[in-house]
Amino acid sequence: MSKRILIVEDEESIADLEKDYLELSGFEVEVANDGEIGLKKGLEGEFDLIILDLMLPGVDGFEICRQIRSQKNTPIIMVSAKKDDIDKIRGLGLGADDYMTKPFSPSELVARVKAHLARYERLIGSNVEQNEVIEIRGLKIDKTARRVWVNGEEKSFTTKEFDLLTFLAGHPNHVYSKEELFREIWDMESIGDIATVTVHIKKIREKIEMNTNKPQYIEKDYYERLFDMETGYVLDFTNYTYQRFVADTINIDVYKKYHNLSKAKILRAIMDDCDNVTGKV
Repeated sequence: MSKRILIVEDEESIADLEKDYLELSGFEVEVANDGEIGLKKGLEGEFDLIILDLMLPGVDGFEICRQIRSQKNTPIIMVSAKKDDIDKIRGLGLGADDYMTKPFSPSELVARVKAHLARYERLIGSNVEQNEVIEIRGLKIDKTARRVWVNGEEKSFTTKEFDLLTFLAGHPNHVYSKEELFREIWDMESIGDIATVTVHIKKIREKIEMNTNKPQYIEKDYYERLFDMETGYVLDFTNYTYQRFVADTINIDVYKKYHNLSKAKILRAIMDDCDNVTGKV
């Protein structure tokens, strides 16, 4: 989209020359040959930069600059035949971004216009804070705005539900016990209060999972699925398929084989031991 430039200049020949050069450079240009019209356009119109003559009928350039600057940050290049430093100082002091004395090269004017527009865009861009967003397949979490969408539909979360989901999202494929999650989210020892994690996980699953019986995002870790033990949770980002037992029920011999091992060793032993199993994590 072309940048829009407003020229406020009472000398039509100069205004037309400036307009021609700017349009040749791809700008969209409007001209006001009167101070009052220029002030009205500057305040009410949407322009990317204003070229403002100092000596104008109706309202002079100083007053136009003062009023526009009080309401907008649009770059202003002031032009005048006056060469006295006092006029330059006054114009810049009122908020003009540049001051050019007549006569000047139209090519130099175009170059300054481009430079000020680029500088303004850099300043605007540096002041825009980008929200911190996590996206996992159809799940989108805006950590800055504290909002969550599932397949484009926004879901409502309580403070602790959002904190818990965001924590898991920030540590993908990491298994946490309910005690660990309680300490992280509720910032206290979880002895006697573990059930609150289970309740919150259940509510989160109901909001983000298509089928809570076959969760895609928050799953029990591998050995929990084998032995049906509610002890830990892992947020699955990869949906990666790896070995697991085909049987929905694990017989007592399997339990005896693995139940004395640590969590990590159970996972490793099963992954190393099974050849006939598929599933997702």
